[in-house]
Amino acid sequence: MGRIAEGLSDWSSRRLGYWADLKSRREERRKRSPMFKEEALERLRTLQSLWEKKYQDSVCTAPERKKSFETTSGIEIKPLYTPLDVSWLDYETDLGFPGEYPYTRGVYTSMYRSKVWTMRMFAGLGTPEDTNSRFKFLLEHGETGLSLAFDMPTLYGYDPDSPRAEGEVGKCGVSVATVKDMEVIFDGIPLDKVSVSMTINAPAAVLLAMLIVVAEKQGVPMRVLSGTVQADILKEFIAQKEWAFTPEAHLRIIRDMMDFCTKNMPRWHYVSVSGYHIREAGASAAQELSFTLMDGFTYVDLGISSGLNPDEFLPRFSFFFNSTMNFFEEIAKFRAARKIWATVMREFYGVKNPRGLTLRFHTQNSGASLTWQQPLNNIIRTTIEALAAVLGGTQSLHTNSYDEAWALPSEEAVLVALRTQQIIAEETDIPDTIDPLAGSYFVEWLTDQMVEKALDYFYKIDELGGMLRAIETGYVQREIHEVAYRTQLAVERGESVIVGVNKYVIPDEKPIRYLRIDERVRDLQVARLEEVKRTRDRERVRRALDQLRWAFEHEDVNVMPYIIEAVRSYATLEEIMNVGREVFGTWKEPQIV
Repeated sequence: MGRIAEGLSDWSSRRLGYWADLKSRREERRKRSPMFKEEALERLRTLQSLWEKKYQDSVCTAPERKKSFETTSGIEIKPLYTPLDVSWLDYETDLGFPGEYPYTRGVYTSMYRSKVWTMRMFAGLGTPEDTNSRFKFLLEHGETGLSLAFDMPTLYGYDPDSPRAEGEVGKCGVSVATVKDMEVIFDGIPLDKVSVSMTINAPAAVLLAMLIVVAEKQGVPMRVLSGTVQADILKEFIAQKEWAFTPEAHLRIIRDMMDFCTKNMPRWHYVSVSGYHIREAGASAAQELSFTLMDGFTYVDLGISSGLNPDEFLPRFSFFFNSTMNFFEEIAKFRAARKIWATVMREFYGVKNPRGLTLRFHTQNSGASLTWQQPLNNIIRTTIEALAAVLGGTQSLHTNSYDEAWALPSEEAVLVALRTQQIIAEETDIPDTIDPLAGSYFVEWLTDQMVEKALDYFYKIDELGGMLRAIETGYVQREIHEVAYRTQLAVERGESVIVGVNKYVIPDEKPIRYLRIDERVRDLQVARLEEVKRTRDRERVRRALDQLRWAFEHEDVNVMPYIIEAVRSYATLEEIMNVGREVFGTWKEPQIV
């Protein structure tokens, strides 16, 4: 076990007692009713008992639609909720006001009454020129933030001429091999005025370095750059499976990014803790909530163990959640996430800076909920999931396009997706009231249930030695696999309805017109790469990579300046990542049985 792993294990041991104490305090609070008079609750119990008898009589003549009613997290849903289900509720302790601890009702005082969420559509396709064109199209039609998607080779840290890139160049995002590609992507886009989000993890430090160098070429200093790089490698080992080195090596590089950005990039969010991909792998809402927050706690441990002050670095954390068709459970998940994060940061970590207590998050509606059958149905699914995100208080939102079960979205489809957000923001009164579902007996009860489920998972994971250890032993992956299996069985048996897939099916459905990425993209990208290699200073590249190797070999050295210099020299993504592969080795996940 290396130094980083030992430090994380120590934090995990310290948290165990805190989880037990927090659970105990919650149980003690259940014994009192601060908001309801006991005589009123007693009368309500009598009235509810009478109503329940009438309900049972009614279902004898008109049976319930389902054998059981429950959320994706296995929480049983009753037919009716009353003050009896939330008699323990304390407004100040459990809810508070928007912009005030514990932030259950939102992280900002005025929320959407002052400014609606950022409409940040995920985009990236084909060549850098294609992506530059799509970005400009979105900005012209009202998008307020850029979100960059990379193709599979880039996500793994390979160049387009690699044998591993065959058939994948530009297919699920844009192909990037050198800083030259990034120059083209952001040509004509002023980086001092536009916020940029990059969904990249294993090579996150390299792509961040490329953005820094492109900004330099635009005359924009790194301290002015605003945006986010995902960099959440733990969820890669859990769900998306796009890693390059060992878990501990990746955490060391994230530690260096945190330190570098804290000191040099005050407007940059250097870790976007992602539950989205955990959910897409088949996790329940409670698992997404629990594993995402535990990943977040691990990055907090990493920062503090590295000598950083949480009051300084925590304001640069952000989160990325999924929003699925389980409408009320999603809203409860978002509210519970804010409450848990604020509570743990203040009580356990002693954070005082309000910005460090607030869990700010981006939401994307579920790609797994989209179907290739009857794809226009996906517009309705996207709208419902977007509403859950807005009612849950998201800070930014991506709405999926109806054709994404077929391919990367066409311009027509992505415009419909953007218009979906704009209609919610401009044509409804939904953003006018802050947290309008607060006080709902069902929503408050379900929010509390989500908190309870999360605390159970936190204790189990720390009992195993923390998130790193839970991943290395396969515990987290196994938990997700079991839920995903049960979910798929329910669909195949018809117990869980997906309209157009296992019910209301249209026989002999014809394919739709969808975006096709030209196979010549790889040829174009390889040609650009060869030109860069032919014209660059080879000796400078060699020196930069040798210095990077030295930095990787010395754990106390921050690698970010060396990665930036390698990028400046026009070293390629794969050349940089291969130095890491040689120094750190790679990792094979445990067999899940």
